[in-house]
Amino acid sequence: MVISARVHSACVAMMELAIRSDEASPVAIREISDRHGVPAPFLTQILRTLRAAGWVQSIRGSNGGYRLSVDPSKITLLDIAEAVGCQEAGCHTDGKATPADLMLQESWEQAAEASRAVLTQVRLSDLVERCRHG
Repeated sequence: MVISARVHSACVAMMELAIRSDEASPVAIREISDRHGVPAPFLTQILRTLRAAGWVQSIRGSNGGYRLSVDPSKITLLDIAEAVGCQEAGCHTDGKATPADLMLQESWEQAAEASRAVLTQVRLSDLVERCRHG
């Protein structure tokens, strides 16, 4: 499994929204962008995807921004990765697989399965708790 900048940034944005979910005002894209160094246009695309998944809510206006709209204990890192387009590592052989290609493909599949197992166990609420106490 390849953890892209898009997946990482989506996880950062979801963590930021979860950490600040008790605040009365929504979190502006600029705040997340400035705090975590994620370009605002890139973050906007990611938040649109997360809104389409039903996990964030957008609030328009000069005091607008985003809020988490789901319980953070219900979302895993794998859920977020899959929502924003996680890619699996693999072997691309153009139909001419050699024995070495097949052996590597098996290793890539094992690595991807191990990654999926870890990411399924980590909930957004777990990360928020670690941030608050860490």
